[in-house]
Parts: sequence; structure tokens; C-alpha cells
Amino acid sequence: MKIYNISAVNILNVPFKFKPQAVLALFLLPLLLGQAFAESISEKNKISKSQPVEYKTVEWTDLIPEDELDILLNPPVYIDDIVDGSFEDGISSQIKNTLTPAKDDLYQQALVSTKVKPGMDGQAIGIPGFIVPLEFDDELIVTEFFLVPFFGACIHLPPPPPNQIIYIKYAKGLELKTLYDPFWIYGILKTSTVENDMATAAYTIEMASYKDYTENDMEEYTE
Repeated sequence: MKIYNISAVNILNVPFKFKPQAVLALFLLPLLLGQAFAESISEKNKISKSQPVEYKTVEWTDLIPEDELDILLNPPVYIDDIVDGSFEDGISSQIKNTLTPAKDDLYQQALVSTKVKPGMDGQAIGIPGFIVPLEFDDELIVTEFFLVPFFGACIHLPPPPPNQIIYIKYAKGLELKTLYDPFWIYGILKTSTVENDMATAAYTIEMASYKDYTENDMEEYTE
């Protein structure tokens, strides 16, 4: 059996009779510090959870990348040649939302774009919109839906660009009396694409709450 020289391993330079206590203290110190650190983090989390979330009001145009917004605000000349509500207008709307846009037509590309603004990911927002139900019961309690910027989108009218559609799944359910009713939706915005037979959404929201959108809201929102 190999015997070690006690004085050689006594690197703490403490009397031998105190050596076990010193070693025990060194062993326990990281554990105690770790526990204290964990408790500190836990307390901070409790405080942050108790603090109300401030939701920033955003507009639908805030979801469109700047370059594409500029393209949409400055449509090509041929758009002016199509009369609103005409047969050509209806056909044009269907084509631009179902066919792959020409590579050299930036306007048509923007109309079906799934590009998002990365800086919006994780933002706590409030945004008004109309509900396109995807899952609901007989009492029109909606638990899954698209939020869109104008009435009739995806139902009576072709869908807007994917980066103008938000997919939401809300287990608590939202009471929808009519499709004409707009709502304020509050939650955490995510840059995540969801696709189904009806439309494609380039954003989702982890929904926290909602409220009715009123005429007073319209005045404040458009100022």
C-alpha cells in the first residue's frame, strides 16, 4: 500500500486537525452558492411574472419588410388599367394569389410574400383585425383562426399576402357573433409560417387576451 505524506497534501496550509472541516467547507461552498444563485433567479422570475405585460400597438404595415412595403405602395402602371370590381379585377386577384409570380414582377411577388420582419419576433403586441374561423363550435366559440386586416379576406375575397395574415390558436376560445366584428388581439408575436387549404400565415400569435374593436378605437388607431 502506498502511503502519502500528509504534510505534502496539506496544500491549504491549515492544522491537520482542522483539515476535514476545511475540505467539507470547500466541498459544500459551491453547492451553497449554486443554491443561493438559483433562489435569486427564482425570485426574479416570480417578480417578472407578476408584472403586467405592456403590449405595443402595431399596424399591419409594421409586419411588412420595408422594401416590399415600398413596392406595394407604388404599384406598377398596369394596375391602374384594371377597374375595381370588374371581371378583370376578379381574375387578376385570383391569379396573383394562386400562381407563382413572375421573377421580374416584384409587385406580384410582394402580393404573395412570406417574408417577415425578424425584429418583430417575440414582441408583445396589440393589433386589430377580423377573424377567419378555422375551428369553432355550434355557439361560434372560436379556438383557432386567422387574423386578417380587412373583412372578407380568405372567405369572400382572396387572401392578403401571408405576411398580412396571423395564425392564432386560443384554447380559452373567442366568442364571435358575426364575421363583421373586428377585435383587438393581444399576445406575443412569432415569425412562424402556418399553412392550410384556406391560406398561408407568415406570423403567429401566442394569444393572451382580446377585446372588441370600437369606433373610438378606429379614431385613435388611425391618428
